Amino acid sequence: MLQHDVLIVGSGLAGMRAALEVSQDPGIDVAILTKVHPLRSHSGAAQGGIAASLGNSSDDDSWELHMYDTVKGGDFLVDQNAAEILGREAPENIFELEHMGCAFSRMDDGRIAQRRFGGHTAPRAVYAADRTGHALLTVLFEQLLKRGVKVYSEWYALDLVIRDNTCQGLVAYDILSGGIEAIQAKAVMFATGGYGRTFRITTNAFASTGDGVVMAYRAGIPLQDMEFVQFHPTGLQGSGILLSEAARGEGAHLVNAQGKRFMEDYAPGRMELAPRDIVARAEQSEIDAGRGVTEKGDSVFMDLRPIGEQRIRYALPSVMHLARDFVGLDPIQDPIPIQPTAHYSMGGIPCDVDGQVRLKDQDDAPITGFYAAGECSCVSVHGANRLGTNSLLEAVVFGRRTGRAIRDQVRDLAPTSISEGEMQPAVAEVDRFIRGDGSESVGAIRADLRDVMMDKCGVFREAGQLQECLSDVKDLQARFAKSRIDDRGTIFNTDLLDAIELGHMLEFSEVITVGAINRTESRGGHARRDYPTRDDEQWFKHTLAYRDDDGPRLTYSAVNMAPRHREAYPPEERKY
Repeated sequence: MLQHDVLIVGSGLAGMRAALEVSQDPGIDVAILTKVHPLRSHSGAAQGGIAASLGNSSDDDSWELHMYDTVKGGDFLVDQNAAEILGREAPENIFELEHMGCAFSRMDDGRIAQRRFGGHTAPRAVYAADRTGHALLTVLFEQLLKRGVKVYSEWYALDLVIRDNTCQGLVAYDILSGGIEAIQAKAVMFATGGYGRTFRITTNAFASTGDGVVMAYRAGIPLQDMEFVQFHPTGLQGSGILLSEAARGEGAHLVNAQGKRFMEDYAPGRMELAPRDIVARAEQSEIDAGRGVTEKGDSVFMDLRPIGEQRIRYALPSVMHLARDFVGLDPIQDPIPIQPTAHYSMGGIPCDVDGQVRLKDQDDAPITGFYAAGECSCVSVHGANRLGTNSLLEAVVFGRRTGRAIRDQVRDLAPTSISEGEMQPAVAEVDRFIRGDGSESVGAIRADLRDVMMDKCGVFREAGQLQECLSDVKDLQARFAKSRIDDRGTIFNTDLLDAIELGHMLEFSEVITVGAINRTESRGGHARRDYPTRDDEQWFKHTLAYRDDDGPRLTYSAVNMAPRHREAYPPEERKY
């Protein structure tokens, strides 16, 4: 039985930033558990920047304006206390990262450079060329090594143990040895990332399978706002590999098969720099209307040539190389075919602004010793749609805040324990695959799930397709109950991990679909063709999905309209 004061699951920006904060107290034993090496965490794939109202490229920026852009960008489903914190604390976090050694791009006078991003009214994207996530991840990992924080690299969390509303720790699989271990901790923080791999076309890494949200869901914690999934407008055609929004921030154009910059028909005030949900729907509308490009007609062009070769090479080297390597086109000379691609999860584990996981129902009860931050959490700083560059910022701001809260509270938490009986569900799940004799292929079920979610619960939704989607997911769950794996060993069994991850994807996909069926409006990343308008009278509220034997049980909670240092921004018509 392993034991730590604090166990953080996930080694992306949120997890590492929290661990650094906790480790400032040398008397607290903190460890990170991660299924991939920390430098392979999906935070490293973020390209374009991290937002902060530094005002280096504009005299008109402020944290209040950043907060307003965030609230409006989230189609007003944002909890405004969280948005206020995001805007107010952004600059100090950037300077702190700079002092840790992050090599941000610079202006000619030496100040940190900033560029425009969709939905932001001022240029506030702080960047390191178009490899910002990688730069931040590397710096934080260096700091982890400096502090001597224990890292369980290539360990897979199987089950969260909660007893009497108090977290006891978790059960994990040591991928290298094949052993199953209980790890007791007075405080557990989830920073397990998103769940985009349930869609056929996605920017997400193979590790983004929603493990944390499902472990919490199975432990009796509701999932919040899972119907809101962001589709990024600029994924490479076919694969969905991300081409950073930085390209549009630098001046790239989106054009259809007729050569027209079609965003003038959808967001004439912002054009290509409208929020992502609007641009993705515009692209899908052009494709559906027969104005798509390439033989399949399933994409539009992103044209970087107006930016100029010198600026492309300096500011967008990753975009340039990705286009060359994966579609064989040189963006200096040719437009690139792109399409909407599943990218970000606005929903997740409900928590407050200090990362404390809460039921967020009428009692708003906290789960003692359990915390969450980053994409797996839902502090609802993004509401129904996230603005670009706010994800890295959320991970850093709320990772730091959660680490501080844990550091301040953990000494007052009681010691925990995990019994043999509480380990059994995880052991049984592993044994089912190692010893089972099912007939269904895990790979085939996963491929079918990704097709179903992409085609029936994608950029646009409507009742008939969503009901079909739910029925299909239920059928896939039944097939999964009879699934098998080929590798019957325990050491580094990737077949086993694929199967467990697929179980997670099937579970949260049902929650996404049920939430989408019930929300009869269009708001942010949830766009209903049969309910095309936002309905504040009926739907200005968060969805909470509890796990019942026959599927998700939905309740709803109020949007927080109580920032501490200014008046709230009331809902208004969202135009760009």
